[in-house]
Amino acid sequence: MTVLFKIACVFPGQGSQYVGMGQELCNSFPELLSYFQEAEATLGIDLRGLCFSGPEEKLKSTSNTQPALLTISMICYEALRKSGVTPHCLAGHSLGEYSALVAAGSISFSEALLLVRQRGLLMEEAYPVGAGGMAAVLGLEANTVEEVCREVAEVGFVQIANFNCPGQLVISGEKNALVRIIELLKKAGAKKVIELNVSGPFHSQLMRKASSKFASYLDKTGILEPSLPVIANVNAAYLTTSPEIRKSLAAQIYSPVLWEESVRKLYADGIRVFIEVGPGKVLSGLIKKTVKDATILNVEDRASLENTLTKLRECM
Repeated sequence: MTVLFKIACVFPGQGSQYVGMGQELCNSFPELLSYFQEAEATLGIDLRGLCFSGPEEKLKSTSNTQPALLTISMICYEALRKSGVTPHCLAGHSLGEYSALVAAGSISFSEALLLVRQRGLLMEEAYPVGAGGMAAVLGLEANTVEEVCREVAEVGFVQIANFNCPGQLVISGEKNALVRIIELLKKAGAKKVIELNVSGPFHSQLMRKASSKFASYLDKTGILEPSLPVIANVNAAYLTTSPEIRKSLAAQIYSPVLWEESVRKLYADGIRVFIEVGPGKVLSGLIKKTVKDATILNVEDRASLENTLTKLRECM
C-alpha cells in the first residue's frame, strides 16, 4: 500500500497491558498464534494464557509484562504488515523500543524475548520493591519540575524520567522524596500528580546497577543494523549501527525517555501518519498533544486494523 504521506509505526511500553490483549486479533488471524508458540518455547511460560486470561496481577509483574507486550506488539505489527503497510520509520516508548528493533530486523524475536525478560528481572532486582516509584506530573514545565526535584534532594533522589508530551512529565525516585515532591508540585501549580502503579524508580539513575548488568547480556546478543530507521529514547536520534544499539539499550534503563522530542523529530523528518501498534492508545494521546496536524491511528484488534487500513486508503 503506497500512501501520500510518510508513516511511522510506534510501539507502546509498560502500562499499556491488559488482560485479553491480542485475543480477538489472533481469533481473526490464527496464524499469528505462531508468535505465542515461539515465545512459550523460548521462555517456558504460558504467555498466551497470561495475555488472554490473566490474572492481572501476574501480567503486571515487570518480568512478565515486558515479553507479553513485545509479543502482542509483534502480532499487531505482523497483521499490519500482512495487510500491505510498510512504515518509513519506527519508534517505541521505553520497552516499545525493543518491538521497534524487532520490526526493523535488528534483533530476532526470540532474542528480544530473552532480553526483555532479563531486563524486567534486573529492573525488579535493582531497587527494593516499595522503596522507589514513579508519578505522572500534569500541567507543569520541565524547568519547574527540575527545580522542585532539587528542592527535595535532602529528603531523597527524584528526577524526570519521561518527557512524554507538552504538559505531561513522569518523575522517578525514592519513595520518601516522591511523597514530599507531590505536595510541592501541587503547590507549584501542577494540575495533577498521579502516582503510577510500578514496582520501582525506572528510567532514573537508581537503575544504573541494572544497566551495567544488562550490558553484558546485550554483548552476547546478535544485533544487526536496522533495515528501517529507528529513533532512540535516550537522545531522539536514529540508531544506525549495532554498537549504537547496544549502548543505547543499556543506557535506556536509567535514562529519561525523550518521547516528545522523538515525535517532533519524526514530524520534522516528514512523518505525517503515526500508527500505534500494540495494546491501548497511550502513545496516540501523547502524539496528539505534541503535533497538531498528523493523522494518528492504531492497531490492537480487528476493528482498529480495518479502520487504519481504511484511513490509509484515503491517503493514497
